[in-house]
Order: sequence, then structure tokens, then C-alpha cells
Amino acid sequence: MASTATPATARAGTAGDDAPMEHRQIMRALSGLLLGMFVAVLSSTVVSTALPRIIGDLGGGQSAYTWVVTATLLAMTCTTPIWGKLADLFSKKLLVQLSLVIYVSGSMLAGLSTSSGMLIGFRVMQGVGVGGLMALSQVIMAAMIPPRERGRYSGYLGATYAVATVGGPLIGGVIVDSALGWRGCFYVGVPFAVAALVILQKTLHLPVIRRENVKIDYLGAMLISAGVAVLLIWVTLAGDNYVWMSWQTAALVAAAVVLLGLAVFVESRAAEPVIPTWLFRDRTILLAVIGSVGVGLAMMGATVFLSQYFQIARGETPTVSGLLTMPMIFGLSLTSAVVGRRITATGRWKRYLVIGGFALTAGLALMSTAREDTNFVILGVFMFVLGLGIGAMQQNLVLAVQNSVEVHQLGAASSTVAFFRSLGGAVGVSILGAVMSHRVGGYLADGGLSSGGGAGGGIPDVRHLPPGARDVVESAYGHAVGDMFLVAVPFGLMALIAVLLIREKPLQTAKQVAAGSPAPAGQAASDTASDTVAGTVPATVADTASATREPSRL
Repeated sequence: MASTATPATARAGTAGDDAPMEHRQIMRALSGLLLGMFVAVLSSTVVSTALPRIIGDLGGGQSAYTWVVTATLLAMTCTTPIWGKLADLFSKKLLVQLSLVIYVSGSMLAGLSTSSGMLIGFRVMQGVGVGGLMALSQVIMAAMIPPRERGRYSGYLGATYAVATVGGPLIGGVIVDSALGWRGCFYVGVPFAVAALVILQKTLHLPVIRRENVKIDYLGAMLISAGVAVLLIWVTLAGDNYVWMSWQTAALVAAAVVLLGLAVFVESRAAEPVIPTWLFRDRTILLAVIGSVGVGLAMMGATVFLSQYFQIARGETPTVSGLLTMPMIFGLSLTSAVVGRRITATGRWKRYLVIGGFALTAGLALMSTAREDTNFVILGVFMFVLGLGIGAMQQNLVLAVQNSVEVHQLGAASSTVAFFRSLGGAVGVSILGAVMSHRVGGYLADGGLSSGGGAGGGIPDVRHLPPGARDVVESAYGHAVGDMFLVAVPFGLMALIAVLLIREKPLQTAKQVAAGSPAPAGQAASDTASDTVAGTVPATVADTASATREPSRL
């Protein structure tokens, strides 16, 4: 039976109204979502500036430094596809509110930590909530806005992401230097999360699609999580706790291969897979995933380890350290806003991904020349270029994927890209952290000092070191950060090659979607339905899998 649902019923806040949503209506509906997105990203970055102080107070070393960040990224990575799958089955609004509650709970508990192990455990809880916010923000936006107009609003989402990503270190630095101390970093996002809950309740109104015989692939989710976790544990510990070529390496790598192989087997046969394997048969999705890994690695590597560079190699306070990352904030925000508007105006997106890929690779290469005495102005230019690349790519890779799938596949497709971007960040922090630890230990040994900055020792406080030792430590960390960015360059190049190979499918306007007009020249007719991913739900999709649409104010 054909569905009687009108196009308007698929739009937030327009139930019963056939007119397209105006900009003001969309922004009102997105306000709580953007605030939730800000909270999600802020939680991952606000502690980066405070980490040297946190780990020093809790008695941890370089491995603990890495895992405080990696724990959140890993939990976010592993739960993102689950949240995305749930978004295809249940109320998106209820899910995003639940993820906010989990985040708030994890944040408040993390602020009470008395050891690095305790902190890492509560950061995992934070990551579960952040995973929901990251995945659901993309899915909900796609459910409200037609493809062509989505580029404009992706710019707002990207700008929010950018400010929280690189603004987090600045906020964290100010808090650490205040009377609140580093524990305040875990509470700063709580008021924003509570406000987001209230705003979402008042402004976000989406129809709920209820499906019978709902199945969630928990086995696949557990296998994916376990396989990724084992890989990260191997990368983090290798080189410090045991040599790279050892039986421990062989055992951990073999375990990861087996677990991930079983995950692929289970996912390919599951009725409701967490990460549908068929997605990777689509060239655009596969290449976007590869590009997302490179973007995630560059973004998280820069934000996490630049704090160590400024505070240890340059002897700056946490507040000044945060301020010195402002060029990257500006680059990210600029390209997120400008590129989003240009995509909306033209319907073309590949050219901006390519430009972003070149800027990302160039930025990483330039940052690899950083040393403890690099001029701050020159360093600012390098960070600005890196920010341009990240801002041009991060949201638009998701947009490219959303333009390639049908409406009922949005949750799985969007969360898959977010999953691999988060995975890139988690793996990147682990790999770059291992490089950092190894190189710092080597440079300290060359300078006649023990591995005070390695995994086995604590994070040094250069303010309390004698002049001779301070010079050696600053030089070691300054040179090690440059080496770390050099290791990241091939990942930026990988992202660039991926976007060069993507085939562009122009985005449709709202009128084209509503009228069901043919796709622009060069776009296959079969792709037209795939582009109808938001704003108008085809009748055949509305009735898929025995679904019944129940308008809801949830």
C-alpha cells in the first residue's frame, strides 16, 4: 500500500505543513543539536591542554597521557555505528537526549578521579555519550534538510565542530590556571549539555518510524570494539613495554586480525549489521571512509600533542598554550563556513575536498619542521594551513556519503563515516603517542638525561627543572613533535588521493527533490532516488520493512 505521508511529515517542526522549512525554522530546530555537538567535541579537546598537569598530579606517564585521550576516542569510535543503527530504528530525538545524559554522568565522575586508571575508565563512559552525539547530529540534520541546502548547514555544523575542536584547549588552559584547577575541565561541558537537553525538547520535532522485528547486531559490535581495542593496545605499548618485533606483538596483532575477521564475517550475514558491508561496494563511500581516517588522525594528533609542545618544549602556561592554537581555529572556522555556503550555491563539492586534501598534507608537512625555537608567527601560518585542510574536509566527506544513499540508509552510512573518522583519531593518537614517547626518550638519552618524558616516567614540569636539564627537555619535546607530524604526512597524502578519486554527484535543490526532477547532467537516473535523502521521504521507503509512520512530538 502506498504511504499517505506527505513530504512535510518528514521535516522537523513542519508536521501538517507542505511548505518547505524556512532558514529560521531550520536554525531553531538545529540550535539544540549544534549545542549538543559543541559539548561532544569539547569533551574530547578541553582536557588536552590540561593533560600535562592532570597526568603529573595523578602520577601517570606518557602512556597514561595517550590513553586518557584514546579511551574516549575508542569508546566513541566503537559506539558510533551502534548509535547510527539505533537512529534507523528508534526515535532520533530520544537517542540524542540519552547520549547527553550519559555524557553528563561520565563527565561528573571523571572530575572526581584520584588515579589515571580511574580517569581513563570514566573517560570511556564519556566516549559512549559523545559517540551518540557525533553520529546523531549528522543523521538528524540529514533527516531535516534536502541535499543541496545541506551544504550550507553543514558549514554551521563544521564551524561548531571547529571551534570546539581547537577552542577546547584554550578553554581548558584558562580553567587549569584558575581556582577550579584541572578538575573543572570535566564540568565545563555539563551546563551546555543540560541546556542542549532543554532546547532539544522544545525545538526538535521529528516523526518516529517504528519497525517490527527490530534486530541489533550486538555480536558484531562487540567483535569490532574488541578488535580495534587490541590494535590500539598493541600500538600504545609496543616500543616501551616490549620491542616491536616480539611475541607480544605477534600475539596482539594475530588476535586483532582474528577478531576483525570474525566481525566482517558476522556483519556480512547479520540481518541488521552495525556496519553494513554493502556500503563499501559504493566507491564514494569507500573513498570517503579512507579520507576520514586521514582527517581524524590529523585533527586529533594536532590538538592533543600541540599542548605538550607549547607547555613543555616552549615553557608556556596552559592558557597561553590554548591561545597559541588560535590560528588553527581560524582556519577551521573559515573553511567550514565558506565552503559550506559555496557548496549550497553550486551543488559541487569535490573541488573543495581536493583543495582541503592538499592543504591538509601541506599543513602536516610544514608542522613537521617545528622545533623548540621555531618562530611563533611561522608556526601560526603552519597551523592555519592545517586548519584550512581539516575544515574543508571533515563535514563534506559526510555530505558526499549522504548524497549516495537512500533515506532509510542515512543512519548507517553517516555513522560509518563518523566511525572511521573517530577510528583515525584513536589510532592516530595511539600511533603518534608511541612515536612521541619513543623519540622523546631517545633525545633525552642523547642529552644525558633519563627517560623522564617517556612512558616509564612522568610528564616533566619544565618550570621546576634546572637550566641545563630544562634546555635538554625542551629540545627533546620540540624535536619529537616535529617527528610526530612527519609520521602523519603519509596519512594526509592518503586522504588527498582518496578525494582525488571520488566521483562527484551534484547535490539536488529542494525544488528538484520535491518535483522528482531528473538529476543534473552526468548523474545516473538511479542515483536520483539516492539523493532524496532528506526533506521528502519516498512512499516506497516509508513502507519498507513493514514500517508504519507515527507522527510524534518526541
